Amino acid sequence: MSRRPAILDLFAGAGGLGLGFEQAGFDVAAAVELDPVHAAVHSYNFPESVTLCADATRITGRSILERVGTHIDVVVGGAPCQGFSLIGQRALDDPRNQLVKHFVRLVAEIKPSVFVLENVRGLTLAKHRVFLDEVVEEFARHDYDVVLPWRVLNARDYGVPQDRQRLFLLGARKGVPLPDYPEPMEESDHLTCGDALRDLPDADDFATLLKSDSVKTTRWGELGDYAREMRCTDEASWHLGYKRKHRPSLLTSSMRTGHTTISRQRFAQTKQGTVEPISRFFKLSEDGVSNTLRAGTDSGRGAFTSPRPIHYKYNRCITVREMARLQGLPDWFRLHSTKWHGARQVGNSVPPPLARAVAERILTTSFDFEPHKPARTVCLDSEYLLSLTMTEASRHWGVDDPIGKRNTKSGATKRKQVDIECERLAHVRGGRVAWPTVSPRIKTPSLL
Repeated sequence: MSRRPAILDLFAGAGGLGLGFEQAGFDVAAAVELDPVHAAVHSYNFPESVTLCADATRITGRSILERVGTHIDVVVGGAPCQGFSLIGQRALDDPRNQLVKHFVRLVAEIKPSVFVLENVRGLTLAKHRVFLDEVVEEFARHDYDVVLPWRVLNARDYGVPQDRQRLFLLGARKGVPLPDYPEPMEESDHLTCGDALRDLPDADDFATLLKSDSVKTTRWGELGDYAREMRCTDEASWHLGYKRKHRPSLLTSSMRTGHTTISRQRFAQTKQGTVEPISRFFKLSEDGVSNTLRAGTDSGRGAFTSPRPIHYKYNRCITVREMARLQGLPDWFRLHSTKWHGARQVGNSVPPPLARAVAERILTTSFDFEPHKPARTVCLDSEYLLSLTMTEASRHWGVDDPIGKRNTKSGATKRKQVDIECERLAHVRGGRVAWPTVSPRIKTPSLL
């Protein structure tokens, strides 16, 4: 078949899993993400996809298909869960696992040929395996077979300079060939932190990055193979994905962190590949892989961001862009302008090279599509989406503000604050506030 198969990305975040599938020859037809800020960043990176800022527990497969207007071939997603069973109750019925249960429901309603459920490695251990068995049984009830035994894949075995182990549960509708898991690369081919970061200029050299997350620069170092791919310097770097029109001279997602002199001294005294004893930050090894990059908690649970590792060369924590490099996110791929949201978006994402390896095996074993590279270039021109506050992002999507719900101020006062913030943002962009229709049948606020 000549068309590119379409995927739906559930719990999409900024879109790392979807990007890997796009690079393998799929189209990201739609994405569902609850967090308004993450949804805005996804919309920036995938402007031709239908991004839905919605609760996956309340949306229906039918409503998604109506919005997309095309058949969905694969449903992918990293539904968070805890996998604990209550006494006398199935683990899948535990309220803490409702997102996985709704992932199964949406697969059953949308009826894709294949699904990919990504999750933490811990679900394969000890009593959590009972939960996985129930998930497999639930898929079987809806006429889906699951590839068994399931496998835990480590990102470092698939072209990512990071030790990141994740469960991938693959399945197909009865009658569709079950996909295979990708084979890992040789250990001698593993990439290092040096491969990922060596060409990037030091963020501390730019005063602009004290207040901004981006700066135009010519201070790029020598490009190795991995850095060349991250900077998309040639056609092969885009794989089978859509080329993005971007500014290669711009160093983005690199706002500086104001460490104290004492902290920098401690960082300098810490050996590569070890943990700094006071902060408990891990110091990267230039010739090794990164530890697992984590996202921390969301705003509803204290807004704690997991610590960023210490750079192997500079006496500071790595920037969000350096995190993105260690995650396999290319330089054109933008994150939120704040360190907190940006770091969360990286830590929550699936590394695109790992996702691409999974997607390539699915395409060759479960489908009769001819992989091909699209000719069209996608423009990334809605940069205001990258700096929206939670309040602004909530208004953009026309949803409740998750933080505003906990605010004791009156609705009128909060509405006035929103108006002031939007007018400020419009003034910065030299435009005006408007509410145009940016996707079928959904009116979302935007700044013109």
